[in-house]
Amino acid sequence: MMEGMSEHVKTVKTARWEYNTSPVYGWGDVKTKQKSTAGWPAAFPVFEPHWQICMAGGLSTGWIEWDGQLFEFENAPSYAEKNWGGGFPRKWYWIQCNVFDGVSGEVSLTAAGGLRKLPGLTEYYESPALIGIHYGGTFYEFVPWNGTVSWEISPWGYWNLSAENDSYLVELEATTKEPGTPLRAPTLESGLVTALKDTCLGDLKLQMWERRHDGSKGEMILDATSNMAAVEVGGGPWFSTWKGKTASPELLNRALRIPLDTERLFPVPLFKPPGL
Repeated sequence: MMEGMSEHVKTVKTARWEYNTSPVYGWGDVKTKQKSTAGWPAAFPVFEPHWQICMAGGLSTGWIEWDGQLFEFENAPSYAEKNWGGGFPRKWYWIQCNVFDGVSGEVSLTAAGGLRKLPGLTEYYESPALIGIHYGGTFYEFVPWNGTVSWEISPWGYWNLSAENDSYLVELEATTKEPGTPLRAPTLESGLVTALKDTCLGDLKLQMWERRHDGSKGEMILDATSNMAAVEVGGGPWFSTWKGKTASPELLNRALRIPLDTERLFPVPLFKPPGL
């Protein structure tokens, strides 16, 4: 890494690493076919950006050497996602955590939402959001096509989301007193520019319940906390707290619930849409 490449973070002359990662969770139930993060339409060149969580949770063992300082680790919680396309949403938020207290076994949380432009001649935007939880080999998915997702996100320091589907309810709250690290991101207007900040030292509370027939909270499934949550806001403008609630029209819900296998639709690589 060359000196002076960034005005926001300390740069070093050398960085080396060698480690192996054993996946625990992908994006779906363990030992079943994995899902597209944003539903099967995300496989087509319609929405920007394309986003796929490749490994919601994994365990890594090895070492990283940063400017001559060696860091060794064993079974360190890990996460991997892929973003591709022309640019990130107009504004967005993101929470990810694989380190929890108060619960046994591996738990992974990913929550995100954004303001993205829909394709067309007019300037029309939508605000999709999701919460995905892996726990005990089961994937609990909260997305607009199976329920509702609500959020209240401050310009920095406070993330609050809740969601429900036919079977479960979830609430999460994250805070941080860290100033955050400015990072670059691809934008449609200006290319790769400083457009976000995040930290991996967020305080997080996560709770999930079974949903009774009347919509109230039933048996608690998960009650966990963390002081190592990754939290992020990006894009803008962020003049004030962003509050919202998202749900899809019923007709779209039915279409998105169809278990469409895009791999079978496009068996020949030459005819696959970009990203498949």
